[in-house]
Amino acid sequence: MTDQSSLWRPTRRRLTDTLLAALAPVAVSVLALGGLSMWTVLGNAGSPARIAVTGGRLFLPTGDTPDTAAFFRITNTGGSADRLLKVTSTEADGATSLSRHRMTGARSASARTVTSVPIPAGGSIDMSPNGLDVIVPANADWQVGDLVTFTLHFERSGAVRSDAVVDRPGAGGT
Repeated sequence: MTDQSSLWRPTRRRLTDTLLAALAPVAVSVLALGGLSMWTVLGNAGSPARIAVTGGRLFLPTGDTPDTAAFFRITNTGGSADRLLKVTSTEADGATSLSRHRMTGARSASARTVTSVPIPAGGSIDMSPNGLDVIVPANADWQVGDLVTFTLHFERSGAVRSDAVVDRPGAGGT
């Protein structure tokens, strides 16, 4: 004869414990699916980088200086990061390069060439004489107010053209 106490029997307590144990992963899955659905509905899921380049300025070269600097505001309103790889201009007298300036002491700064610059999703980069800029071989024909066309090359967004206004250093807040 078999002992009836050793057989598993579905009691109310055992069923409740089993359902509660299954409820936790199901609830987490539903919350995750709901969050991802909202992310998608709001247009952020997998959206590409959307790059805009504005506020271009190019310093008028002074004296016998062979190089000058250009500055832009780069905004990424997309849902993915991008990377600025290089900046070119057919109107410059040679190849341009990206440069980052850092303060090394009370009144001195060091500059180094950089190969690329990250542009975060939903973020922006403001180039300035004290940070990131574009080193541009000077063209003796440039005058204050001239527009010089640059092409900014991005890893994902491709080439973006933008004009920079030739301006005197120190004018316009820079």
